[in-house]
Amino acid sequence: MKHYIIGDVHGHYDTLMQLVVKLPSDAKLIFVGDLIDRGSRSAEVVKFVREGGYGCVMGNHEEMMVQYGTSFMATYPRNASTSFLSMWYGNGGIETLVSYGLVKKKEGALLCITEDNALKQFKNDLEWMKSLPLYLELDIKHSSDKTVVISHACIGNVWYFHNDPNNQETFREYALWNRKTPPKEMPIFNIFGHTPVEFGVDIEENYVNVDTGCYMNEYGYGELSAYCVETGKVVKVNRRLEELKDNSTIF
Repeated sequence: MKHYIIGDVHGHYDTLMQLVVKLPSDAKLIFVGDLIDRGSRSAEVVKFVREGGYGCVMGNHEEMMVQYGTSFMATYPRNASTSFLSMWYGNGGIETLVSYGLVKKKEGALLCITEDNALKQFKNDLEWMKSLPLYLELDIKHSSDKTVVISHACIGNVWYFHNDPNNQETFREYALWNRKTPPKEMPIFNIFGHTPVEFGVDIEENYVNVDTGCYMNEYGYGELSAYCVETGKVVKVNRRLEELKDNSTIF
């Protein structure tokens, strides 16, 4: 059984399924977070990861859903268009709520849909997201003899804080939001996502960035990738090309 680390899915369930069928049937899947937002099928991505019992760390978008989703529930079903939700809405939160069947767009307005089962599932997924770890430390070592650690954003340069109770806020900030270039002297082999990279997975001697911008439409991005820890192999699916195939008309 080999570990395959999957980059930021961002609600693109169909692309995820196309990637999964390319992986070994006994692959141990681990997600770097940002399962949700932007794509149209976030709820299904979360369901797949949860029901499969796959490993997953918290991403900044899961943190936003926990924070702003709790605020959303405070006004649901009376009002969906509140100014304090604009941060999440502007980063794909509307698409996530639509995927849960809790809101709909109508004539430029955002309206709540009263649906008890949908709200129950949303609340349940929020609780699951709250329990997600900031990192997963694998019980195997990289060829460099460094411990393999999975996180959403790079934490190699603050790894010395991971067990320091006085610096947990700083560690959390880096684990969810850091975009700095990883230093070569990191004490771990860090596999992460968060910052999209062009033209395929960024593989270096001390880290791997597996976020290849699945949700993005610009040339060089639009891929969902998986990196095998044991072999260094990359498996990928180009969402943009698959969508072109699906939407093409055959005469």
